[in-house]
Amino acid sequence: MVMTAAPHAAQAAHWMKKDLLGLQELSAEEIQLVLQTADSFWEISLRSIKKVPALRGKTVVNLFFEPSTRTRTSFELAAKRLSADIVNIAAQSSSLSKGETVLDTVRNLEALKVDMLVIRHAAAGVPHLIAKRATSSVINAGDGAHEHPTQALLDLFTIQEKRGRIKGLTVAIIGDIAHSRVARSNIWGLTKLGARVIVCGPPTLLPPHIESLGVTATHDVNAAIRDADVLMLLRIQHERQEAMLIPSLREYRLRYGIDRERLTKAKPDVLIMHPGPVNRGVELDSAVADGPYSVILDQVTNGLAVRMAVLYLVSGAPKVDAEDG
Repeated sequence: MVMTAAPHAAQAAHWMKKDLLGLQELSAEEIQLVLQTADSFWEISLRSIKKVPALRGKTVVNLFFEPSTRTRTSFELAAKRLSADIVNIAAQSSSLSKGETVLDTVRNLEALKVDMLVIRHAAAGVPHLIAKRATSSVINAGDGAHEHPTQALLDLFTIQEKRGRIKGLTVAIIGDIAHSRVARSNIWGLTKLGARVIVCGPPTLLPPHIESLGVTATHDVNAAIRDADVLMLLRIQHERQEAMLIPSLREYRLRYGIDRERLTKAKPDVLIMHPGPVNRGVELDSAVADGPYSVILDQVTNGLAVRMAVLYLVSGAPKVDAEDG
């Protein structure tokens, strides 16, 4: 696999950040640097011995305050394939359940001289708060409805792998835009790399003034599909129905779900993407999720290489004083 889009820009960039907290704060050159680094790690998964010594002697802690399968497992495998030591901590089985604060948990982990903290939390901004006070590098694995930077990076990697470029493509993000950290990170990344982004969903699931982020907003799913090179579907969370933000899952499927018939309105080489887990029969029918246009499993595969790249780059960043963040 060889990336073809703007390799000179990536090679000219240097990673100078202690942490990876979001794509909003990254330049286009820094994003391309991550993608190029991921490209160099991708083939490791094809080897008979799937390990390199790049992070030997480093310790990575997965500190997840929310349930996760894909992201946590991907970071764990990424650390192991770079020969790092990995520790997994779930909030429900830690001292947090006894009343310990998040920052006290981090201070105790840092007393053990860990090198990197991978943080997922239901509250927006928690990884940023930790990063300001930690000397260890912090990687945001998803914070509330704010950002999910490594998911967006693996989405960008997959688009660039399949299409050879991102600049000039039209990407339609369909679903619950208002509450999606995946949508926010992808909007930052895609627009910085020159893509046109359309966001589409019911009025209750599109945030006001979303166009200020440089995207086009529509409630017409057929118009979004017609213009898109990539369709990125977002999971509809059941609590949105309970909060009366959508009339029913059946109504959402009829108006915004992608089935074979609706897909006939798309370009013949459209890519179908989804961050998972997929609500089959809601945002995507199984025939589409498992069909020839789908690159959902490629996203999972590419997520491993991207998270290897992120761990590698962040581990080599110059350390700064905690007061500097």
